[in-house]
Amino acid sequence: MSDRNTLARALWRLPLPLRMALLVAGGAAAAWAMPPTAVAPALILLYAPLLLLLAGARGLRAGFALAWAGMFGFHLVGLSWVGEAFLVEADKFGWMEPFAVAGLAAGLALLAGLAGAAFVRLRSGRIGADLALFAALWMTAEWLRGHILTGFPWNLPVQAWDRVPAVLQADAWIGPYALSLLTVLPAAALAALALAPLRRAVAVVVLASLPLALAGAGGAWRLAEAPAHVPTVPGVKLRLVQPDIPQREKWRTDLRAAHFRKHLALSEGAAAAGVTQIIWPEAATPFLLLETPDALRAAATVVPPGGALITGTPRRIDATHYGNAVVALDDRGRPVAVYDKHHLVPFGEYVPLREWLPLERLAQGRGDFTPGPGAQTLVVPGAPSLSPLVCYEAIFPGAATDASDRPGWLLNVTNDAWFGASAGPHQHLAIARLRAIEEGLPMVRVANTGISAIIDPYGRILAHLPLDTEGVIDAALPTAIALPLYAVIGDGGAIVLALALVLYWYFAGRNGIRAYAPAPQ
Repeated sequence: MSDRNTLARALWRLPLPLRMALLVAGGAAAAWAMPPTAVAPALILLYAPLLLLLAGARGLRAGFALAWAGMFGFHLVGLSWVGEAFLVEADKFGWMEPFAVAGLAAGLALLAGLAGAAFVRLRSGRIGADLALFAALWMTAEWLRGHILTGFPWNLPVQAWDRVPAVLQADAWIGPYALSLLTVLPAAALAALALAPLRRAVAVVVLASLPLALAGAGGAWRLAEAPAHVPTVPGVKLRLVQPDIPQREKWRTDLRAAHFRKHLALSEGAAAAGVTQIIWPEAATPFLLLETPDALRAAATVVPPGGALITGTPRRIDATHYGNAVVALDDRGRPVAVYDKHHLVPFGEYVPLREWLPLERLAQGRGDFTPGPGAQTLVVPGAPSLSPLVCYEAIFPGAATDASDRPGWLLNVTNDAWFGASAGPHQHLAIARLRAIEEGLPMVRVANTGISAIIDPYGRILAHLPLDTEGVIDAALPTAIALPLYAVIGDGGAIVLALALVLYWYFAGRNGIRAYAPAPQ
């Protein structure tokens, strides 16, 4: 071992709990890489120390504990906004807030722990090979996090580039998991400075940064070739209604009529303004709209002739089942399209393992919502067909549309009032931008308290309403662009990159000079 290993050896000698504490702190600081701050270099504070400490970990348990600690700190801060939902009815659920936030962070970090244990088992002591192994295992853990137990792919490393549109464009080709892998590589590569001779360490950092730099250059070229203003759909003008109703008041029976009138008032004059479709947010009507004739007649008065009102509303599916629905009404108040949310929020809209867990869901009402059949393309009057995404359905890569019936645009109706003025709504908006880039489709986002926005197929935000603001956006609908590569191959690009890194680890890990000596198992 060279003199450059002095720092590494000193850290490796620290008691395991202290090393874990350092990684919890590093992970917490790395959460600044996520929106709304989106300081991408902050990821170095997690991945470089983690790789450095895993390089000297003794045994699989230590590898698991170290990786788990880093991601626990990252999620504890990055997802702290989840606790806001438990304070809406603080008398009933407030006691659960610290347990829910810490429990969510701890659970999501388990897959990272497994990746850390696998790394300790397979490391070779050759820094280039081990960096490749680390990135491949980390991306695998992130992919599994997005799929296991319904999945929760929130705050992937790719989101650190929310303020760097050129890098985000690579999402159209290789997708969020592959772009996350390319993000982790240079962030973790800085560990080489404490593990290898200087010249070799610098070479590792440069080579690890090159793929991301190429992705950014390709993205910059894509934006340069894109029209400054994407053409809009002729004869279509949308009104996005953001009523800004606090969650504590939304379901109060004495205010339901007033809330409905507020939506109507914000929708008035749409036809005179040239609007063809009015869009209200998720659960805009705190009652069963399709079973309330007076409300349907009132809604019809604001619908532009030949156009539609598209709104979120609870819906009775049958005598015992209810859906969190999106419905489109024509200018006579008749429902012409219906969609039921199919990817429900655990504990928010249903309670997993309800027979064993004596808990109620956070969303108002008794019992659980029933999931719909899946992604669906809706045909609405006067506009191109659309793919509805209710609330967090927008966070799942490759699942935004019915692949057999490509829509003309994506519609994300949501109620982020649950999370107040926290980072949650900002992160949700950033994720929605990725879906637009991946699908080559405009994304229209309508939120109760914000952030409502119109996003073009390149992920550029054309108009938006800030958090905690009442108002409307009247804007044309951008056209779709050609189907991006990711929409065709899905996560195939991520799989190819991961396999390439594994092959590099396999062959390079058997040859060359060891930069450090792996600890015995």
